[in-house]
Amino acid sequence: MKYLLLAALLLLTACAGAPRTVQEVKVPVYRSCVAAAPARPTFATRTLAPDASAGEKVLALARDLPAHLKYEAQLEAVIAGCL
Repeated sequence: MKYLLLAALLLLTACAGAPRTVQEVKVPVYRSCVAAAPARPTFATRTLAPDASAGEKVLALARDLPAHLKYEAQLEAVIAGCL
């Protein structure tokens, strides 16, 4: 009877050992980095007539510059989100 109690005590103390540690495993999961592409603006240079004067072309380019810079910044922000 003593041996049975000793065996039971040894089994219980073996179970009361250090708790198991949980190991976290990181698995790469594909996720698209681009939610939506920015809308391309309508540039004034695209609507010019083929026989437009040089002055009209320069004015159209000057009007397009702010829209172009804003569109470029939006594209760079999308690309930066993917890196």
